[in-house]
Amino acid sequence: MSEKGALPLILRALAFAARKHRNQRRKDVVCSPYINHPIALADILCNEGGVEDPEVLCGAVLHDTVEDTETTEAELEAAFGPAICKIVMEVTDDKSLPKGERKRLQIEHADRLSGQAKLVKLADKIANLRDMSQYPPPGWNLERRREYFDWGRTVIDKIRGIHPELETLFDDVYSKRP
Repeated sequence: MSEKGALPLILRALAFAARKHRNQRRKDVVCSPYINHPIALADILCNEGGVEDPEVLCGAVLHDTVEDTETTEAELEAAFGPAICKIVMEVTDDKSLPKGERKRLQIEHADRLSGQAKLVKLADKIANLRDMSQYPPPGWNLERRREYFDWGRTVIDKIRGIHPELETLFDDVYSKRP
């Protein structure tokens, strides 16, 4: 895909994600607009990791649309094609499963993700740990936050070798574990 074709695609993905997440808020103490999270992933990938693959950037922006909104896999594929849809579906948890099972499956399946999905997963964990460090959800005690950090590290340890610079960023964020 040409650079000229990439920018409109990424902007279309941003607009789609903004529409889908428009009424959602993060669980942080200030209830940040949810769209800040997918934008943070794309920013981490592109501006901190040098990732310019438009499919990866779109996958990052769209990564929670199927999991956390009424978006269907078919709708996503119709709007963005099979390659981007595949990335999103690889990092989408099955919300019909209990939280503990979803977390276990993320660990179990991490090493089987495509390279593109691993990049999205890595950026997601970086963004989530940064948010957890700066603005933990109300009611999350120190033990729960530490467990979240440790679980995130277990997931990332399964995909190491995909992007050394982003892995170093993750390690830096993890080193600030509460």
